[in-house]
Formats: sequence, C-alpha cells, structure tokens
Amino acid sequence: MGTIAFFNEDIEFTLPAKRCTAAWLKQIVEREGKQVEALNYVFCSDDYLLDVNRQYLDHDYYTDIITFNQSEDSAALEGDIYISIDRVRDNAESLGVTFEEELRRVLCHGLLHLCGYDDHTDADRAAMREREDFYLFL
Repeated sequence: MGTIAFFNEDIEFTLPAKRCTAAWLKQIVEREGKQVEALNYVFCSDDYLLDVNRQYLDHDYYTDIITFNQSEDSAALEGDIYISIDRVRDNAESLGVTFEEELRRVLCHGLLHLCGYDDHTDADRAAMREREDFYLFL
C-alpha cells in the first residue's frame, strides 16, 4: 500500500496522532475497495486556500477543503488534499462539534472525493454525509 503524507504550507500545525490518522484513512480506502498510491494532505490557512481556489478552480470564496485527484487508475488513489485549518476551526465552532471531529470529517470528505463521491447535488451531498458519518468513528 502507498503512502499518506501530511504537510503544512503557510501555518504551524501538528496533526494529532499522525500514524493513527493515516491508518484510519487507509482503512476507509480499503473499505471503499480502493488502494492508496500516494495521498498528500496539506494543512494551510484560509488565505492560502483562497489563493488555490482562485488560481486553479476560478472560484473566489473561502472553503474548508479542495481535493485534486491525480489518479491514473480509479482503484489506486493519488491526489493532493488541501485543508484550511482556519475554516475547520470556524466550522467546528458554528456546528457545535470539537475541532478534532470536524477535522476528521474533512479528512474523510477529501478522501471520499477521490473514491468517487461527489457533492454537487442534494442527493450527492446526502450520500457523502452518510459515508462520512459511517467512517467518522471507525
């Protein structure tokens, strides 16, 4: 099985329990019938992710996550997942959940995008949320 790596771009952030988190993410991939080729999670600020959103997606708004799928084979996941720690903190507070729970949800969300889930329609969002809920406390 490939690698899952965690990086910081413009912030100081330490992912709690890196090895356990990587093992959890690999477990999700396996349950989805896929395998990890190479996944890079990049933790950054709101402003950094806004720049990525503008530059690569032509969107001019803040977001908590952007996933770039670089898989050549739909069964072997390869990609870069950018996560705004600022957004995760704000969303956790507004949703009334812990930072750790919201971070796990977002980590899972990006991975599910690479597994083929989408969130463009209400039905897609509901299916994505159901899978997130299923894996959140795996």
